[in-house]
Amino acid sequence: MTEARTVLITGGNRGIGRAIAEEFVAAGHRVAVTARSGEGPAGSLTVIADVTDSASIDAAFGQVEAALGPIGIVVANAGITRDMLLMRMSDTDFTEVIDTNLSGAFRIVKRASKGMLKARFGRIILVSSVVGLLGSAGQINYSASKSGLIGLARSVTRELGGRGITANVVAPGFVETDMTAELSELQQASYLKQIPAGRYASAAEVAKVIVWLAGDDAGYISGAVIPVDGGLGMGH
Repeated sequence: MTEARTVLITGGNRGIGRAIAEEFVAAGHRVAVTARSGEGPAGSLTVIADVTDSASIDAAFGQVEAALGPIGIVVANAGITRDMLLMRMSDTDFTEVIDTNLSGAFRIVKRASKGMLKARFGRIILVSSVVGLLGSAGQINYSASKSGLIGLARSVTRELGGRGITANVVAPGFVETDMTAELSELQQASYLKQIPAGRYASAAEVAKVIVWLAGDDAGYISGAVIPVDGGLGMGH
């Protein structure tokens, strides 16, 4: 039985982040989510935070620590897209995505590591994407940001691995969320053709892998990239 711990999930008010929060609540953990607006699921504490702002993150951590105790598990899930073909992509389209998806994860991990080093325990889980390794036309910014998370997790593993801290990456494929629901029927059919499993993942399937990675059974896994993509990214 994994010990109940304090968990912080960024972007936990909708989509995959919300499903992750629900699974951690169901597993008996003390759960907090960050959101820029909206609320996390029932049983979780919501703190307003912006991952592009270190002071905002520091304040959010302080709130969660005061309410729920030291944070032992952190899931960097907050992310944005600014999809655009390379020739049309502006510097701002690129840097905003990197600043939220990659630099945001760096800020979260840096702040979380303080308490984890003190406790000599930590689980850091970064939510990447199959396109971080597979690439995706029109998503140079998003793909680069998601690929960068792998270097981040592996370097953190080398720095902090001797202190009871693990850092892993989960790389979902296509998941049934509000974002995929907006795709046209033609796009959906085209994507499904590429997935050996022949279907999208449910957000809960991604969340369950993350909860397992955060548990005691996964204590010797670090620097890994765990695909949850129905076979879409095989060999990558």
